[in-house]
Amino acid sequence: QLQLVESGGGLVQPGGSLRLSCAASGVTLDNYIIAWFRQAPGKEREGVACIPNSSDGRTNYLGSVKDRFTISKDNTKNTVYLQMNRLQSEDPAVYYCTAGFRSAVQTICFMHAPQAYDYWGQGTQVTVSS
Repeated sequence: QLQLVESGGGLVQPGGSLRLSCAASGVTLDNYIIAWFRQAPGKEREGVACIPNSSDGRTNYLGSVKDRFTISKDNTKNTVYLQMNRLQSEDPAVYYCTAGFRSAVQTICFMHAPQAYDYWGQGTQVTVSS
């Protein structure tokens, strides 16, 4: 059973940076696409970034975070990261790491549908305030 644990959230000033970590245990991430979603109060959960299970795969980003956020994966640590730079007032939310099982190697990923993902972490809060 795959388990995901997020960490790295906190309070940061506008323009600041945070790095979120998603540590996986139970199984390796070789057969999973990984995504970060976020949910702010009163808003729907939205996909922020995803990384496919191919080493040659292409990451995908929400338009408003492209060029500011970077998703990456360390296979040796079975951990996925979300580097968030130039944080803005629209970024505060609970950030969730999620994994979707794929029986085949995939070079692309999508994050428009949370129901396409099978396992979720408990979330980590990101707050942006001066």
